Amino acid sequence: MKTLLRGGTVLSMDPAVGDLERGDVLIEDGVIVEVAERVDAPDAEVIDATDRIVMPGFVDNHRHSWQTAFRGVGADWTFLEWALAMHRTVKPHYRPEDVYAGTRLGRLEALHSGVTTMLDWYHVAQSHAHEDAAVAALRDAPGRSIFCLGAGWGTADPVDDDIRRVRADLAGDGLVTMALGLRGPDDTGMDTVARELKLAAELGLRTSLHIEAAGTVTDLHEHGLLRDTTTFVHANGISDEELRMLAGAGGSLSISPDVELKMGFGSPVTGRALAAGVRPTLSIDDVPSVGGDMFSTMRTAFAVQRGLDGGLRSRDLLEFATVDAARSCGLAARTGSVTPGKDADIILLRTDDLTVFPVTDPAGTIVSAGHPGLVDTVLVAGRVVKRDGVLLGVDLPALRTRLLASRDRIAAAAGVPLDGTWRPRPESA
Repeated sequence: MKTLLRGGTVLSMDPAVGDLERGDVLIEDGVIVEVAERVDAPDAEVIDATDRIVMPGFVDNHRHSWQTAFRGVGADWTFLEWALAMHRTVKPHYRPEDVYAGTRLGRLEALHSGVTTMLDWYHVAQSHAHEDAAVAALRDAPGRSIFCLGAGWGTADPVDDDIRRVRADLAGDGLVTMALGLRGPDDTGMDTVARELKLAAELGLRTSLHIEAAGTVTDLHEHGLLRDTTTFVHANGISDEELRMLAGAGGSLSISPDVELKMGFGSPVTGRALAAGVRPTLSIDDVPSVGGDMFSTMRTAFAVQRGLDGGLRSRDLLEFATVDAARSCGLAARTGSVTPGKDADIILLRTDDLTVFPVTDPAGTIVSAGHPGLVDTVLVAGRVVKRDGVLLGVDLPALRTRLLASRDRIAAAAGVPLDGTWRPRPESA
């Protein structure tokens, strides 16, 4: 099975391959085998990439897709309001079928906007059936997904048996794999973190940990618990010295700039991380509060950092959202760039759309003016899953009906309005 992407503008994100103003990409059995100005492959299926940018799909390494049904309701919320609303108010009413509907639509949304790889940070923590529903939803969406299983907030109960159970189901290296969502030492104690890191190492799992305040990284460092397999999410409040500790340990950092700025976390640490030697990556976080596409995320991160110190280039942002994020997920050998030998996780972006035409600087255009409407074609492991702007093999009307029914049932059970007036009131707010 051969596919030839012919005549596109290639942004490979691989210095060894470079960029091509006009280039071809040959794919065989799901793997990129050649990238050149001209490729002769008369037996290949041809996808015309004229007036298209050919680039690696985006990698989102932190998203809570189970919340998709409540898209937009938290646009005005602080973090405390979001936590009260999503974790204490609606989450107790989630059934497995609700988790499935939100996760599947959330994953399809990401795929539709060019996110070929997504880490789904699951913290519903209701039952095995809820977990299995999330995994099933990721399997039913034709993207490369990482199911990051974490325990519920506010509990130090062991989750070893649960992690092992799901790991046994996701033991291969297919399109759906697994990671472990750590609970921080402030929530559970250092012994719990140490136990979960040991379990992750035993099972060959990468880990992800949400942190905000200074001191957590120092504590982990002093206990010998900083790992190059851990991605730290947000980290707005940590010190420059702690960022250097992360760099020394080889850890990675996931920044969700829209959520962090809107919810009151503080300025994203993009520039400070680079100065400390950490290549930051980008993630969406949650769609009740922000948009679910990587274009707006890149644009926010870029504008904020340029406003702070004039730093960053547009290509930096593309690297954060592709090859750097793939590395943070342990997938640098498989995805993140248009490189011979890697899986063909590739997107084609329209350059003839009036919102971007004429595209003189492709990288600058994508970061400054890109949007999901440009995503014409998406391939995952060489399989075309979106073509001519349409997701293939998906009954979207049925899925929309299912998600609306899920949202309405949960809202009724929780007693919350859906008319734009819902404003949670935490006691400490």
